[in-house]
Amino acid sequence: MAINESATGLGSMFQGNRKPNAFGRIFKPDDAWLAKAPAEPILEPELAIVDTHHHLWDLPGYRYLLDELLADLNTGHKIVATVFEECRSMYRAHGPDEMKPVGEVEFVAGVAAMSDSGRYGPARICRGIVGYADLTLGDRAAAVLEAEIETGGGRFRGVRHSGGWDADPVIGNSHGVSGPGEYMRPDFRAGLRQLARLGLVLDAWVFHPQLGEVVDLAQAFPDAGIVMCHMGGPLGYGPYAGKKDEVFADWKASMTKLAACPNVSVKLGGITMRAAAYDYMTLPAPPSSEELAKAWGPYVKTCIDLFGPERCMVESNYPVEKMGIGMAALWNTFKRLTAGASADEKRAIFSGTANRVYRLGLTE
Repeated sequence: MAINESATGLGSMFQGNRKPNAFGRIFKPDDAWLAKAPAEPILEPELAIVDTHHHLWDLPGYRYLLDELLADLNTGHKIVATVFEECRSMYRAHGPDEMKPVGEVEFVAGVAAMSDSGRYGPARICRGIVGYADLTLGDRAAAVLEAEIETGGGRFRGVRHSGGWDADPVIGNSHGVSGPGEYMRPDFRAGLRQLARLGLVLDAWVFHPQLGEVVDLAQAFPDAGIVMCHMGGPLGYGPYAGKKDEVFADWKASMTKLAACPNVSVKLGGITMRAAAYDYMTLPAPPSSEELAKAWGPYVKTCIDLFGPERCMVESNYPVEKMGIGMAALWNTFKRLTAGASADEKRAIFSGTANRVYRLGLTE
């Protein structure tokens, strides 16, 4: 079943044709290009991994559902569970607009039930579900959240209400965000109170110049669990091109303040299309895990140093990240970057933090 692009909220981000340097936009991955990657041995194949951030969608000409996800996950690494991240997929066609996101949770809960049958392998696919509710509804967001809890079949763990905004249109802002300060709005914060009251997590997503908003939010709501997606959204294209050192310094200063908030965790990964560390649309072949580790290393290692392993978790951000790297090499990248960590630290980064934050109920 194909769905209208605008209904998913991805219509403005999804572009069917690859264009060099079109960072910040989603393209269907080029399988022939990905096949040019040199084969790599799987590092630490027995290390359990929870993929804390992937999507499922059925866009015109671009289907990524359970079969496609499993094909990518089954590359030799030990994926034990996943967390679905909202992407405005399979919204309800009818009913009040504010309740339409419940359809996405309903759809993903069905996929999770399929996985729980055991017929699709041992990994617990969509063991946690992060959906969407418009928190600017304020107190009225409670009804949406309660419907998602009921529909999620015990798997609904929170929402991502993105606030990414930049004045330059080349960046590509978050859906529905028309200006800065989304997380500073009183109505948004009223909605966050309802989220926290229900014991749910906020997956935050902004660009690095806005990280101060997340710091302010975390300080104002110390009892609210907040997960910072994509390492805080460092940008490397448009007005930020050629300013790598400046961006990193600004990003690190803000992430240092965010790490001082004990209620905040961070997802490692997810910066291929925003940080623009390499132009995956012009390279003759995908980078190796060694090359990707070199590009991402400063960000990943800084996050681990600042937040500690107990507040860090890995994400594939698939299929978005698939535009620039295969999944086998992606997990190898994280394993290279944590090679000096202890067994307990690796367990936290690759599965333990996610298990605790998203209450996945996994046993060792």
